[in-house]
Amino acid sequence: MRENLKDSVLLVLVFSLLLYSFTKKEYQLVWQDDFNGMSLDTTQWNHEAAKPGHVNNELQRYTNGENIVVSDGTLKIFAKRENNEYTSGRINTHHKRTFLYGRVDMRAKLPKGVGTWPALWMLGENIDSVGWPKCGELDIMEHVGKHPNFIHSSIHNKSGYGGTPYTGIVEIEDPFNSYHIYSMEWTENFIKFSVDQKLAYTYSPEEKNADTWPFDKPAFLIFNIAVGGDWGGPVVDDKVLPATMTVDWVKVYQKK
Repeated sequence: MRENLKDSVLLVLVFSLLLYSFTKKEYQLVWQDDFNGMSLDTTQWNHEAAKPGHVNNELQRYTNGENIVVSDGTLKIFAKRENNEYTSGRINTHHKRTFLYGRVDMRAKLPKGVGTWPALWMLGENIDSVGWPKCGELDIMEHVGKHPNFIHSSIHNKSGYGGTPYTGIVEIEDPFNSYHIYSMEWTENFIKFSVDQKLAYTYSPEEKNADTWPFDKPAFLIFNIAVGGDWGGPVVDDKVLPATMTVDWVKVYQKK
């Protein structure tokens, strides 16, 4: 019985790898950032400064680049407590790099500790004209420190937002000290999220309209660490700060 189980697991693993390889062959690399310079490439990225409580009752102030470091081929975002306030970093590609459909892969290590709330995600480029959630939100990776081994992937739109029903979870052993690859495949028909090729969630509504499918328009990337907030809080363990999210690279593929 044990040998049969091992054989079954091996077959599933091989099938998954073959399927992933086949999927990758359908796409070609159209953009990437390996963070190989000495500073953030501001032709591609914006620093997004914001006051505490700007969204989700979060506690941090997003600084204008002071909590972002590019070195040793990585992007590092630091959440800190200093001078009696929480600070962190948030960057985006709004108005600089947008994408419609394709596959997004990000290789990252996450911050550890209760009260941290890192995310790798996307918003519709038309947010300035239609607002949120009409613009659509694609959460490729969200993590809250109070649930240390769970990676969340979610969809927000007019038909479901905030405590959205469109969400999935993958449990992994060590998101902090080891790199993992967080991915999204986005087509005209479905959106799939995965961690290290393990499927987390698929979104494919039967009826696609403005409420359920605002995902027929370009979107931009966002990387950040929040502190506390409606989901990351209410408890924040100051002893874990400064906490760091390290991004090795981000790559975007589109169909040939």
